[in-house]
This record gives sequence, C-alpha cells and structure tokens, in this order.
Amino acid sequence: MGAGHSEQVARREMTTRTLLLLSAALVGTAIVVGGCASASISSAGYASRQQESADLASGAGSLKVVAMLPPPAAAQGGGQVVRVGDKVKVDVFGVDELDRDAQVDAAGKVTLPLVGSIPAAGQTVEALQAQITRLYGSRYLQNPELTLTLEQTVTLDGEFRKAGFYPVSGNSTLLRVVAAAGNFTDIGDPSNVFVYRTIDGQDYVAQYSVAEIRAGRRADAPIYGGDVVVAFPSGMKVLGSNLSSALGLARSATSLL
Repeated sequence: MGAGHSEQVARREMTTRTLLLLSAALVGTAIVVGGCASASISSAGYASRQQESADLASGAGSLKVVAMLPPPAAAQGGGQVVRVGDKVKVDVFGVDELDRDAQVDAAGKVTLPLVGSIPAAGQTVEALQAQITRLYGSRYLQNPELTLTLEQTVTLDGEFRKAGFYPVSGNSTLLRVVAAAGNFTDIGDPSNVFVYRTIDGQDYVAQYSVAEIRAGRRADAPIYGGDVVVAFPSGMKVLGSNLSSALGLARSATSLL
C-alpha cells in the first residue's frame, strides 16, 4: 500500500499503544495517591488550577518542571537550530544532480553527494548552509549557490484525535498544532496539556491551558521543532512520575512512524 496509508496505520498504532500504556499508568497512580492533592503545573498563569510544584517534581527524575518553557538557544537569536531527525533539503543552483533531501541521523550528521557525511545537529540553518557552500566551493564547484530548507516536526500524543508527527515552522503555536492533530478526544482535557522541550540535553516540561488560550485569557505558546505535546485525560491527577512516563512513552511511540 501507499506511504500515506502506512503513516495513517502507524499513527493509529501510536495512539492506541500510547494511550493504553499512559492511561494504565495514570489510573494506577490515581488509585495510589487518591488521598493526595491534585497536582498540575502552575505555569505563569496558563494553568487554570494552581497546584504545588513540589508534587509535580516528585518522581520526575531528571525531567525539570518549569513555570514557562525557555526557547531553544538558536531561537533566541532568531534562527532555527538543526536537530537529530530533522529533514534537510539542499538545492544547488544549476547542478540538479547535487540536490538532495537528507535526514539528520542519530550521530547528528547528514550525507550529501560528493562531500559525504558532515556534522549538522546543533548548527543554525544559516551556519549549515554556509558550511555546505564552502565544501562544494573548495572542492567541486566555482562560486556555488545553494539554498537549504529545514523541515522540523513536533510530536503530539495522548488524548488527541490524530496523534503523530506534524511539521512546524518558525511561527508555529500550541493552538495551531492542536488543530492539526484534530483537536482533543472526548475525554481529553484542554486545561491539562503538557509541552516538553529538550535544550542542551536537559528535558523541560510546562503545563498550558488550551481552554484559556482559546478564550483569550492567555497568550498562545510558541512551539518549536522537537517539542512533545501530551494531552492528559480529564480528571487525572498528574504527578512528576506521570510526566516522566508520558515523555518516555511518547518518544517510544514515535518509532512507529
């Protein structure tokens, strides 16, 4: 069958597998901590329910619970940073045989015609484009002209109707990616949405209330390539251990796509 059908099947498998595991983990925790206070992140006013941050940190391990997610380092300077798993499109003017769509591999490198494997992850788009231009110019082409386009994705998991990978650009926001995923399921809680982001090897998480953003009471949140967005079921009591487990499940599920 076609690639589109395979991707749809993978997304359904991702949603089913992750939701079953996530729901089981959350229900188990809810039984254990039934007498404890509900725990959700107080994130700069995004969350509609103010909770103790200590509860969220409990069991989170190396995951850092924050009130507001910091932007990626490169985004602070106005550029996109290349990440493992990103797709890079290189167009060399006048030399079609050198055009290539390449994916950044687990080692953080891309493989291109003639120049072979070169480091890519961690660089801005502008820096990587300049590097490739220099390599072609110093060895093979006179005054090469090329453009580099970066294709990044965000992972949406949990109580979304169409969980999976979705492309993001420099102006992507939480509302836009939620809409791309078909909105929430019938049991999804728009005020119980968590966004994960990894910066310099450190995993961060913060909670956002999509309900309040839609109502105009809160500003929309920027979303960057590599982010993971998880929607929890309504009524779930979320602790740090749940947040850590959800991130692991979401990352594991993306291997199906």
